[in-house]
Amino acid sequence: MKIMCMYLPQFHTFPENDMWWGRNYTEWVAVKRALPLFKGHDQPRVPLGGNYYDLDKDGAKVLADQAGMAKKYGVYGWSIYQYYFNGKVLMEKPLRTLLEHPEIDIRYNICWANETWTRTWYGQSDQILIAQEYGSRSDWKKYFDYLLPFFKDERYIKVGNRPVWQIYKTFDIPCFDEMRSAFDGWAKEEGFDGVYVISGKGAAGSDARADLIDAYYYFEPGYTLKNDLGAAGTFCYNAGTLIRSIRNHLVGAKMGYVLERRISAPRIMKAIASRNYAENEFPGLIPDWDNTPRRGYKGLVYTGTSPELFEETLRRLKEKTEGRDNGFIYVNAWNEWGEGAFVEPDEKRGFAYLEAIKRAVG
Repeated sequence: MKIMCMYLPQFHTFPENDMWWGRNYTEWVAVKRALPLFKGHDQPRVPLGGNYYDLDKDGAKVLADQAGMAKKYGVYGWSIYQYYFNGKVLMEKPLRTLLEHPEIDIRYNICWANETWTRTWYGQSDQILIAQEYGSRSDWKKYFDYLLPFFKDERYIKVGNRPVWQIYKTFDIPCFDEMRSAFDGWAKEEGFDGVYVISGKGAAGSDARADLIDAYYYFEPGYTLKNDLGAAGTFCYNAGTLIRSIRNHLVGAKMGYVLERRISAPRIMKAIASRNYAENEFPGLIPDWDNTPRRGYKGLVYTGTSPELFEETLRRLKEKTEGRDNGFIYVNAWNEWGEGAFVEPDEKRGFAYLEAIKRAVG
């Protein structure tokens, strides 16, 4: 079992974020301003020791400390989000720092988060901040050349002699057959045997073009919430959300807003653990989920999460992937603090989630 933790790089400032979300915006801004929305709601979340790190000013030290922590507790590597928009790269500082410091001891691969950015966090998804466009062959070559130094890094995760190219939504790329063929050709020219494409299965869908995909990773909890609740579970979830939404619309301004969406984490984790996974399907799971720091009362909270439930689910997934050459399991996430999805230590649980990984990995 190889635990891959998704890694969010949005813990440093950059000009576009300042323009779109306010001066000096980072993930910590949303995390710090979060408020409890119901009795027992664990907000705001506080990193252990108040460690609101900066991946620019202290980037090399922070990454080295995190890498040491990951290795100590049995994390195989990081799947680091990359935001590449047809030649424009955002939030790239942590990946650059990692490349420039080969002494940082962590396996990793890039996950291209190929989405158009909008003001979704504020319920304005029709307002585009930067569009995701795919261009033509010459544009793809620029992207490949950008990725190549990472592919050649000894720490970069490869399957056989193929660097992993993980993509959140390959199904959104209409030209992916030509793009994949081009990337394979350029990779072979550089001494690889092509690229190893891992495509996401999430709430928005998955790529049915199986001949273009080497493997799939489950992006949780969205996939299970969308696909595996069953008719009764889906009805109850949607009905509850609708009732609370109507209530907020009618009386929220006078009586206070209530959280509109919540769901039982044990129900989701049971579905994840019970699913049968093909040889080229890599399971995913969450330690916790609460995206109210980003979305307020429009957010979604998974109730009943715990390190114990997380460990139990990990052990069951381990049984399902035992003996595989590529037994990747994707944890969402190492540090998605704005979504409450993190295994990094915090003030309430300490190192409990990392300790659960260590015990489960064995």
